[in-house]
Amino acid sequence: MRKIPTSRVDRLLGSMGYGSRAEMARMAKAGGVVLDGADLTDVSKRIAVTPDLPSRMDIDGEPLDPVPGLVLMLNKPLGMTCSHKEEGALVYDILPDRWRRRDPAISTIGRLDKQTTGLLLLTDDGDLLHRVISPRRHVAKVYRAALARPLVGTEAALFASGELVLEGEDKPLAPAALEVVSPTEALLTVTEGRYHQVRRMFAAVGNHVEALHRERMGGLTLPPDLAPGQWRLLTPEEIGSIFTEPTAP
Repeated sequence: MRKIPTSRVDRLLGSMGYGSRAEMARMAKAGGVVLDGADLTDVSKRIAVTPDLPSRMDIDGEPLDPVPGLVLMLNKPLGMTCSHKEEGALVYDILPDRWRRRDPAISTIGRLDKQTTGLLLLTDDGDLLHRVISPRRHVAKVYRAALARPLVGTEAALFASGELVLEGEDKPLAPAALEVVSPTEALLTVTEGRYHQVRRMFAAVGNHVEALHRERMGGLTLPPDLAPGQWRLLTPEEIGSIFTEPTAP
């Protein structure tokens, strides 16, 4: 049985970006920390850090943020960068400001380039992050690509062959599955995460990707009601589905 982690209240709230221990102590004395319907004035108290804590604890009249171990799905908009430090619009700008001060920090699970939209996962769980991006896991990622020129018909066999070598590289790509949607649109399923891989694959066959959108990771699909720029937390079942095979669209 997995041991339930515990933490001092002030340390927990500080790690979640609410403020320093001194600030948390002052807030608690003023009645700003409520646990199970009662004021919690002693923030040195240790409590169990369970997933249901946000439904039991209020901070300044608002439910506690998700506890460490969160995983969220974001529909990444066009033009945003998956970085903590680069100039311009960042995907982290979409999240609550306080979440930037969380420790451990929230990071993207892999990246989508600035001009790619769609399914992006973020977490503060380092172990999960490395499991998802590990080459040994072969997590399938499905992209919808809009192309500048019609497909010629030979791309699917080449991508599936495991023999395609991208420009500037020596190691062939793992087999990838191409599904033709229209002469200038296709779904491509890859299990690697090389730099600009999908764009470079189509460039290798003389085409150009005009728009790229990630729809699925493993068995997890971006829901149609999650608009660009919106996000939501994943359930444990959804997190597990990342490691399952994608189903047919």
